[in-house]
Amino acid sequence: MRPPARAWPAPRPRLAGLAAWTALALAPAAGTAQQFDVPVTYYQLDNGLRVVLSHDDTAPIATVAVYYNIGFRIEPRDRTGFAHLFEHMMFQGSENLGKLEFIKLVQSNGGILNGSTRFDFTNYFEIVPAHTLEVMLWAEADRMRGLAITDVELENQQEVVKNEVRVNVLNRPYGGFPWLDMPQYANENWYNAHNFYGELEDLDAATVEDVTAFFRRYYAPNNAALVVVGDFDEARTRAWIEEYFGGIPRGPDPEFPDISEPRQEEAKRFEKTDERATRPALAMSWHAPERDTPEYLAMGILTQILTEGRDSRLYRSIVQERGYAGGVSGGINLLGNQFNVNGPTLLTVSLFHDEGTAADSIIAAVDEVVEDLRTNPVSAAELERARVKMRSSLLGSVEATFGFGRADLLAAFALFDDDPGRINELLSAFDTVTPDLLLDTAREYLRPTNRTILQIVPARPTT
Repeated sequence: MRPPARAWPAPRPRLAGLAAWTALALAPAAGTAQQFDVPVTYYQLDNGLRVVLSHDDTAPIATVAVYYNIGFRIEPRDRTGFAHLFEHMMFQGSENLGKLEFIKLVQSNGGILNGSTRFDFTNYFEIVPAHTLEVMLWAEADRMRGLAITDVELENQQEVVKNEVRVNVLNRPYGGFPWLDMPQYANENWYNAHNFYGELEDLDAATVEDVTAFFRRYYAPNNAALVVVGDFDEARTRAWIEEYFGGIPRGPDPEFPDISEPRQEEAKRFEKTDERATRPALAMSWHAPERDTPEYLAMGILTQILTEGRDSRLYRSIVQERGYAGGVSGGINLLGNQFNVNGPTLLTVSLFHDEGTAADSIIAAVDEVVEDLRTNPVSAAELERARVKMRSSLLGSVEATFGFGRADLLAAFALFDDDPGRINELLSAFDTVTPDLLLDTAREYLRPTNRTILQIVPARPTT
């Protein structure tokens, strides 16, 4: 596959404002069925590649994102961290681009790029001047068609990933807290509960044969979604996508493991000693409702009520009234957002506190707040504030990182639902949440027997 000629037209300036989006975020929600208005063109190539195009001429830039339906929780047994290791391998060269040349190509054209591994996908994206879109599509197709996999590159990236684990987890205070820790303590199914970053011995055990088999199984076009967001000509872009991606052979349809979680019937509580921690920390997780249910939407509103902003119930109780901590953070799916996850997930709340404050006191204060939600209906005024915060959060997600936030939601809905147009239904979906639904959801999913508590205990210095 030859690269396209690089004779690019001059970029065209665009002027647009965010006034409409701001008005949408602040508009009353109840009964108004507010919606996004994101342009969505969706189709599939003959090889199964899902393609989403979303035009936006706010600025002369384009975002190209490729999402593969493989993430932390469905990686092979005895190969913990393999999905993340493979993310690194994707930058080591392909049929026409040598080691790190993909990165140089993007950066030399004034763009930025990144890749990440999440629970249910691994993604790669570039944000570039719009007139360089064709070459970015060619480059992504080049590594989807054929990755350079050698013993040398594998060994090199094994060391890179192991060093990343040491730097980000093993040798850092609170490393992995709570995003990496809580799934291991709260979940029962190995796929949801293993060390996603990877055990060092498992990373060492990976072979070139493993990597090659992984690539053929998961990195085929029929297990991927391609999203283009930005200032582009749709007909021309469709032609480029067909030219560069259309000839990539379809792979076998992957078989995915059962990732379901049993209903938690007993409260769990754990302590973890941290040799480098200077203060205690505390996290609590509740299993969230199943995705695509009314209760899942209600859990999103409950999260806003509990943790988001200085008017949230936990902030007022824990920080302002009792002074137990300087802040409280939380959310559904800490490795992304409520919508880019496709299986069991957690609502997690975490904080850091002084040694003079007993963890039991903090837990009792949280219990008081949560039990009130499980006992008394939320007022119409508080529900409306939560909806406003949710709308603001959603709009912020869509506009984040020069179009990548929009691409992220579109790719997730294409991969998980075969329906990226769901992005335009999100706001109105939250309008359907009522005080009665919030109460029923809190009673079932915020019950003490559905909760896992993790305390981080600093190691005491020896004298």
